Amino acid sequence: MGATTLGALVGGAIDAMSGDDNAADGALYGAITANVLKLVLPVAVTYAIGWGVLKGLEALGDTISEKVTS
Repeated sequence: MGATTLGALVGGAIDAMSGDDNAADGALYGAITANVLKLVLPVAVTYAIGWGVLKGLEALGDTISEKVTS
């Protein structure tokens, strides 16, 4: 089952719990949210990994330069 379909189902179910109207608008919001997360989540994970690597290289460089100057 695709992420868009799953997002629509979850959004519709959450919206239907309020009982004010039909679940169509909640399904639409759920599908849109699922598609946005499919784009944003990999970018955020890639950024976090890259940031961690850069911080690790910075710490390694600091350690090496301290040993060289000592």
